[in-house]
Amino acid sequence: MSDRTTEAISASIPGHYGPTPAGVALAETTFAAAWNIQGDPTRAPFAAEPRRLFGLALPDVPNTTERHGALTALWLGPTSWLLVASDASALTAFAAQKDAVNAAGGALFDVTASSLAWTVGGPRAATVLAKQCPLDFHPRAFAEGTCAQSVLGQVNALFYRRDLSSFTVLIARSYARGVWRTLCQSAAQYGYDVLPAVIF
Repeated sequence: MSDRTTEAISASIPGHYGPTPAGVALAETTFAAAWNIQGDPTRAPFAAEPRRLFGLALPDVPNTTERHGALTALWLGPTSWLLVASDASALTAFAAQKDAVNAAGGALFDVTASSLAWTVGGPRAATVLAKQCPLDFHPRAFAEGTCAQSVLGQVNALFYRRDLSSFTVLIARSYARGVWRTLCQSAAQYGYDVLPAVIF
């Protein structure tokens, strides 16, 4: 992939931008479905339902995640979680699942269409995110497999540490253009690669 001019910074075309070698890699991150489940985990009927319906227990420790196959559950708060499916088979029959969760005293919302994600990786990934976010991205404070809500610039965002060298950032789709520009501008001084889309 060839270098791009400074005028191309924030373009979404796969390639290399800025200085070499690249310190950051950016990639749109696709998922089949994203559902928000809410309820009181201290109530037995609701606590048992996610495992029955989705095959995993909702994380009960703040800012942690649970993964089972193609499905990841991310802690949003004491009574709220985000379920993200990398494959369509992991979250199906929304209407029936919603009815079952409602019957157990909870609520289920399909937020797939309103959500977007990118993966930010490479040796400068944490530095780039820290430019626009007050979170501490050091591995001692933000461990692999954990998540946290904060802001990226002025936009609310959910950060998920996929592994020691990369993070996935989830935002509302309506802010996509501005957040992408922010990521590219923050990464420009280190050089960055725009990669083809990856799966959550």
